[in-house]
Amino acid sequence: MERQKRFAVIGSDARQLAAGRALARAGYAVEGPEEIALADYILLPLPLDAARTPLAELLRAARPGALALGGMLSEEAKAIAAEAGVELVDYFAREELAIRNAIPTAEGCIGVLLAQRKRTLWGSAVLLLGFGPVGQAVGTRLAALGAHVTVAARRPAQRAQAESLGMQGAELARLARLAPAFDTVVNTIPAQVLTAPVLARLRPGSLIVDLASRPGGTDFDAAARCGHKAIHALSLPAACAPETAGEIVARTVREMLREREGAR
Repeated sequence: MERQKRFAVIGSDARQLAAGRALARAGYAVEGPEEIALADYILLPLPLDAARTPLAELLRAARPGALALGGMLSEEAKAIAAEAGVELVDYFAREELAIRNAIPTAEGCIGVLLAQRKRTLWGSAVLLLGFGPVGQAVGTRLAALGAHVTVAARRPAQRAQAESLGMQGAELARLARLAPAFDTVVNTIPAQVLTAPVLARLRPGSLIVDLASRPGGTDFDAAARCGHKAIHALSLPAACAPETAGEIVARTVREMLREREGAR
């Protein structure tokens, strides 16, 4: 009989605990950091911040041959793992996680919009920047609620895809010219696209929800000077749907382990 594989789950936020429960339901023995010396696999947080996680101490205690899995790995985290002789892989780099994670992100974004706006999304004009997995999830749900969504994206294929789904497509290079038609903007692009000149052309008192990872795609100081409300809505899956977000992490990790086992 094959020995039950063990996970040491590091971190105590709701998403990490949910991931541990999902792994236990899948048949793994799931323990906390105190059992790291016996673990075959180590599940590290998302994002993996070596400054907040005692990573060097943890990995030095790992058993030889253990595999560590973390999300959004920093160069510091990679260097610590290499020094400890532990293989460290990034589950956040997996495309399927990005696609599934976009769902709770989109729902959380809509929650922010509903809480901050004084009008229905139905019938409202919304400018959406970027059309990757998160942009697609947000755009299709806003359109389903009756919003008039304009997607500004660099790639023609993304603009065409938005149009095929009933939205308007626009070139990102035309952003400053588009801005005066909108008072609600959702950004998913992790580069500063909402610059001071663009922000100055939005309608007065606009609402901006920036979903991009730090530092975001908005000049937040310029937004404040213009009188706009700009919200950097980070880690929405963990904040709004931690149970689902943890299950998504666990499912991705299981797929990675199946691929590794199959390659042997």
